[in-house]
Amino acid sequence: MSQDLLDRIDQRTRLAGHNRLALLLFRLGSRQLFGVNVFKVKEVLPRPRLFTLPQLPSAFAGAADVRGRSVPVLDLARAIGHADDGAGEPAYLVVTEFNRSVQGFLVAGVDRIVNIAVEQILPPPEPGGECHYLTGVTRHQGELIQLIDVESVLAESAPRSSDLGSLNALPDSGGPREVLVVDDSRVARNQIRLVLQQLGLESTLLSDGKQALDHLQALAQGGQAPEERYAMVISDIEMPAMDGYTLTTEIRRDPALRRLHVLLHTSLSGVFNQAMVERVGADDFVPKYSEHELAQRVAARIGAPPR
Repeated sequence: MSQDLLDRIDQRTRLAGHNRLALLLFRLGSRQLFGVNVFKVKEVLPRPRLFTLPQLPSAFAGAADVRGRSVPVLDLARAIGHADDGAGEPAYLVVTEFNRSVQGFLVAGVDRIVNIAVEQILPPPEPGGECHYLTGVTRHQGELIQLIDVESVLAESAPRSSDLGSLNALPDSGGPREVLVVDDSRVARNQIRLVLQQLGLESTLLSDGKQALDHLQALAQGGQAPEERYAMVISDIEMPAMDGYTLTTEIRRDPALRRLHVLLHTSLSGVFNQAMVERVGADDFVPKYSEHELAQRVAARIGAPPR
């Protein structure tokens, strides 16, 4: 079953730029369905033998040998507080690649891949409990699907050290000093906000492309030129309600918005399509997550390189 699943993953990459999302659905020991973006999935395997590595954080269940590579493995149910004592051992390993790293998540069962229009994905309930790890919720064929923020799960289970160092605030060149940040991941929004703070810049944080487009259009309709308020827009690509490709396309279509500088910022590794970024009219692209590289791109736009 898992091989059939994998055979279809590459086909789903054709959804990019069409405001649709392919989700790999799985269960964590209960009837509840969870989903993760297929673009982040490298493969699905029956649970392999795990071994210990001394450098692994305590939250990890161990490591697995995946095609000759030692991959750190998290028990996803335990990581998000969804452990079910009667569920038994997780039976599958979902190997993912994002934020320039490869890691595996143990799940109880793998269901199927579904194709969802992103406007059908709603914001998660108010933070608390498992909702802390969700980027959205949706329904497919009557079943509720909760979208897991695997970036947040990984960040809390294996905190990474920053590569940013100490930066000087950018000198005031007379232009706008605020950046619009659009990302469905709470962790990613906060990471970007901290980089901008060190550069002496303000930020407005929104969680999906539809919110961002509505906000920008409201500014324009109110008589404020968005490019006079924002030095740039930093947008994730894979988001509910409206993805980053579609947001960029809509910005370029609107005469009141088209002068905005758009930098696309995504956790996906190995599936990024430079031709697609150029086609939708983005000005720049940087993969997640290097604080220093992001700071360099922001500084280049504002006008002075970071020290």
